[in-house]
Amino acid sequence: MTDSTRNTAAARVGDCCTSSGATVATDAGWLRATRWARALAWFSLVWMGIEGVIGVWQGSATGSIALIGWALGSVVEGLASIIVVWRFTGARTLSETAEHTAQKAVAVSFWLLAPYVAVQAVHDLVTAHRAVVSVLGMAIAASSLIVMPVLGFSKRRLGARLGSGATASEGVQNYLCATQAAAVLTGLAVIAAWPSGWWIDPAVGLAIAGWSVWEGIQSWRGDDCC
Repeated sequence: MTDSTRNTAAARVGDCCTSSGATVATDAGWLRATRWARALAWFSLVWMGIEGVIGVWQGSATGSIALIGWALGSVVEGLASIIVVWRFTGARTLSETAEHTAQKAVAVSFWLLAPYVAVQAVHDLVTAHRAVVSVLGMAIAASSLIVMPVLGFSKRRLGARLGSGATASEGVQNYLCATQAAAVLTGLAVIAAWPSGWWIDPAVGLAIAGWSVWEGIQSWRGDDCC
């Protein structure tokens, strides 16, 4: 592939941002940004794997649907990371078709989480199920409050630089993870201090499900690009 062809193909990748009148500059910096996007996706994948295993384990042990929902969200975010790695590997790096496919796939990953969390949350509300506070679960959730916003900010900037809705949407999922973690921590803290507030945990679960559906719609439409 010649440099001229490479730049032309890369310019087409940025078409999802042309609605704002901007085009994506394609140069050596753009290609470096693709490598950064792939590296951050790999880092996220490893982090989410650890986070998801511990979260599901502790959520199941304590009966916290919010903690389980947050942990399953980590699994979904891991899928989004795999999609971004796929998007920026090999010839797909300069493929407009790959970008559109990745963006749709990330949108679907948002929707995978919602049904399980919503059904379980409603069940817990109806049966007045009470979650038990988990110190380890709270610790892993607290770590996300530090790591996820940094990843989310970086990926959103990279998404704008690359004209990649898939990368930007992956960053949104990192923000979503941090917000979920904050909600989980708040709910568990309230339960510890006020047992009658048991309903907060499934309520957080419902909020997580609703937000996941909304973000999936935004990603599918391409609204998260730039």
